[in-house]
Amino acid sequence: MVIVRVVGFVVVALNLIAAPLTAAEYGPILREPTLPSKLLWGDTHLHTRLSGDAYMTGATAFSPEDAYRFARGETVLSTSGVPAALRSPLDFLVVSDHSEFIGLFAATEDRDPAFLQTALGQRWREFMDAGDIQSMFIDFQRMIYGDDPDRSTADTKLDMWRRVARTADRFNAPGDFTALIGYEWSSTPNNSNLHRNVIFRDDANTVASLAPFTAVDSKNPEDLWRHMTRYERETGGQVLAIPHNGNLSNGLMFSESNFDGQPLTKELAALRARWEPIVEVTQIKGDGEAHPTLSPDDAFADYETWDAGNFPAREGATPKQDWMLPYEYARSALKVGLKLERGLGVNPYQFGMIGSTDAHTGLAAVEEDNFFGKFVESEPNTERASSNMAWLGWPNAILASSGLAAVWATENTREAIFDAMRRREVYATTGPRIGLRFFASWSFEAGDEQQSNAVSKAYEQGVPMGGELRPAAQDQAPTFMLIASRDPEGAALERAQIVKGWLDQDGQLQERVFDVAVSNGRAIDAGTQRVAPLAAENVDLETASYSNAAGAAELRVIWQDPTYEQHVPAFYYARVLQVPTPRWPAYDRAYLGSAVREDAALVTQDRAYSSPIWVTANSN
Repeated sequence: MVIVRVVGFVVVALNLIAAPLTAAEYGPILREPTLPSKLLWGDTHLHTRLSGDAYMTGATAFSPEDAYRFARGETVLSTSGVPAALRSPLDFLVVSDHSEFIGLFAATEDRDPAFLQTALGQRWREFMDAGDIQSMFIDFQRMIYGDDPDRSTADTKLDMWRRVARTADRFNAPGDFTALIGYEWSSTPNNSNLHRNVIFRDDANTVASLAPFTAVDSKNPEDLWRHMTRYERETGGQVLAIPHNGNLSNGLMFSESNFDGQPLTKELAALRARWEPIVEVTQIKGDGEAHPTLSPDDAFADYETWDAGNFPAREGATPKQDWMLPYEYARSALKVGLKLERGLGVNPYQFGMIGSTDAHTGLAAVEEDNFFGKFVESEPNTERASSNMAWLGWPNAILASSGLAAVWATENTREAIFDAMRRREVYATTGPRIGLRFFASWSFEAGDEQQSNAVSKAYEQGVPMGGELRPAAQDQAPTFMLIASRDPEGAALERAQIVKGWLDQDGQLQERVFDVAVSNGRAIDAGTQRVAPLAAENVDLETASYSNAAGAAELRVIWQDPTYEQHVPAFYYARVLQVPTPRWPAYDRAYLGSAVREDAALVTQDRAYSSPIWVTANSN
């Protein structure tokens, strides 16, 4: 396989050891036409020149139109001035520019007449004419994070929002490519990241009848949910919100309290469960599935870990403290949800999991061997692996080449994708297009996973990822069907795991990771139900290449929980790992001769996370 990598004005061909499997070697996941049979790949978190921070950091010309063209497979000119194209097109995209002053930097540059009639437009145009972009951005931050918001531009922002929505409609092609309308609400109280991406099921005529909600309107997520309630009531449309991975929230994203520090109520827990059915658990700013401090027995928990308070370059940033961690990471949040449900009767953290990019380049690119960074300054260049981001002060080398949202839908349309998100039949990957099915039942038997009708039987007898398995009539342990297939253009699979979290009868939160299927005939220890991590002996860092000899094209298994207790509520999700492969700084070093920071990770083990299945406790 030859991959074209674009670096500055140089095009480099990378010849990797891994090659696509032949038809005889690769059996795709079974699909049934009457079920959610289409595995669709997309990005729900992407910024263009209409976002203030993207514009200020160099993406001054990359438009939503460019982002859509790139996502659907066309070649575009990146901000760094070279052609760029995806190896495989996406099926759907949400251009989620920040709602706060959406498009107004671009409107200043474009001399938008309506905006220049406002006091803010005149002030920003003076800054821009003087070349004082820094003062322009300081003004922007003051109005978002300070106590002096500017509300004089409401008409201009609504007009810009209508343009955003109409652009998505133009690129939306049902059955071929879906452009969902959305924006990012960017609340950052005391520098803590509580951002959400707001996604609509509807077209521009419906969506653009109401201006997007902003952090200037309120930094309180409860007010965002009230705005969403108003939208559905007034328009008849449908909307949901996707919280970012919470690793930069300083312990606030999955708190046991409300925004004002008071204990959660049943009503508020129900609101959150209603409006936020899925969570982004992996993206370029680190991985939010698990943390090694919270999961010391999990050999794979320390993956792309960011142990920093949000935006440390800002004055007053909060240092990371251990008490924050349980309320920042998805696995722990799922456990906290079980605890809150016991007290409130409602689980506010019963969410599915997806990944996305959070790229501020307009390029939804996630491959390690073609990493395009987060901001324009971290697009491919010979300095990035050894330098810090001017914008945030962090080393570029910590940026993760993540991630993608995978959706099991009946068709490639706004309605079907939105509905799959609502029912949580979605999953996350850190970049590769790993196929994953995950079901739970009371009646699966060994061998069911190998049948030609495995998937249709699983839907008939059980529930898919994102679902709830109701109590059985008798004391029996649930069984799970897991079917995973490698990215046909990527690395082989090393293992499949099932992660369990539960609230025991003493009220203590517990977790355990089970290895359920592994490659190369290795034996899973019957006592620990684990296999030792695979050493990265298949990776050659000098040539930035890897071998798939230690991996599998597909892993299938029926697994029954040996620790099940019928009176204990629990959740289960699948985690599938590839064999080790080079991380993006290793490619930079091997093919560009780049210097790399000594502390930069050079090997990665990409993965997929299914949405959980909840097994309800039997109260009999």
